Amino acid sequence: MASRVITVGVGIPMIVVGALIAVLWAPAEVDAQSTVEFVGSLIGILGVVFFISGLFYTKEPVLR
Repeated sequence: MASRVITVGVGIPMIVVGALIAVLWAPAEVDAQSTVEFVGSLIGILGVVFFISGLFYTKEPVLR
């Protein structure tokens, strides 16, 4: 059972926002371009982590 709230509500928006920051905002910054790219990439990577954790999240413990 995946948690759609975590996957769709947190993971995907973070991936999109991180990509937009790294692709659109970083070229506009002359002095801090590498820092803005780093922050955008970090947000995107954290979005992927939240996306994957949402896929594995269950409210009930899995007993086998």
